Amino acid sequence: MDLPSLFVSHGSPMIALEPGAAGAFLQRLGPAIDAAFGRPRAVLAVSAHTTARAPALLAATQHDTVHDFGGFPPALYALRYDAPGAPALATDVAARLAAAGIAAPRIDEGGLDHGIWTVLRYVYPQADIPVLPLALVPDMAPSKLFALGEALGALRGEGVLVLGTGSITHNLRLAFSARPSRADQRHTADTTASDEIPESRAFRSWFADRSAAQDWDALFDYRRHAPHATLMHPTDEHLLPWYVAAGAGGRSAAPLRLYEGVSLSSLGMDSYAFGDTAAALQAALR
Repeated sequence: MDLPSLFVSHGSPMIALEPGAAGAFLQRLGPAIDAAFGRPRAVLAVSAHTTARAPALLAATQHDTVHDFGGFPPALYALRYDAPGAPALATDVAARLAAAGIAAPRIDEGGLDHGIWTVLRYVYPQADIPVLPLALVPDMAPSKLFALGEALGALRGEGVLVLGTGSITHNLRLAFSARPSRADQRHTADTTASDEIPESRAFRSWFADRSAAQDWDALFDYRRHAPHATLMHPTDEHLLPWYVAAGAGGRSAAPLRLYEGVSLSSLGMDSYAFGDTAAALQAALR
C-alpha cells in the first residue's frame, strides 16, 4: 500500500521541549504510519527553513542537527537528532525530477533544520530512518511546487515518506505579541479555541474547506482567495511545503486534515495527509 504524503506544522522550535497537543499528535503519527503501511525506508523532507534559489538535494551520508534559531533556552541547543542521509535516494530523486523537466542537483552536504528535526524527533525518535532534504524555492508558485510534488508521487509506493514541514499560519509578529514576554521565547501550551484570533481561525477553516472540496484553483491562488492571507502569511515559505506534499499525493483524493490546533493565538499547527491512502492513516490514528 502506498504511503500517504504529509504536511506537518512545526510551530516554534520550543515544541521540541514543550510538545503540547501538537507534539502528542506527532508522537502518535509514527506508530500509526508503521501500523498501517510499514516503516518507511526513507523520508524526503521539504522544509520552510531549507531554501535555495533552485531545487537541490542534500545528499550527505550523515546529517547533523542544525540549531537555526537564537534566544532560546540552553536545553534546546543540547538536543540532537543526527539522522543518516540518503545519497542513493538523492540520485534517484534527481533523475525523476529531471524527467519532469526540473533540475535538482545533488549536493554532498547535509544538516537537518529545526522544521525537520523537531518533527522527526517525535515521529521517529530513534533517528534511524535516512532523511533526504529537498531545498524549497520560496518564490516558486504553489502550482509549480504541486507539479514538483507530482514528480515525486511514485516514491510513495516505494516506501519513501514525502514530508512537508512549515506552518498552516505563520505571522511571527502576532505570535510574539501573544507571549507573556518577548524575551521569554516560550512555545507555551496550545491555545484554546476561544483564544485563537478570528483571522487565524478563518484562514485555517478556509484552507480545510477548500481542501475537502479539492478546489485546487483556489488553493493555488490562496493569496487572492483565502481570508486574511497576507496577515496569516506575510511571506509564503511556511505554507509552500504543503503544496509539494499535496502534489506527491495527487489529485484523485481530497487532502485530509489529520490534526488541527493553534499555539500563541495565531500560529496554526494543522497537519494534513494526501493521496488515496490518507484515510487509512486517519483511521490508524483513531
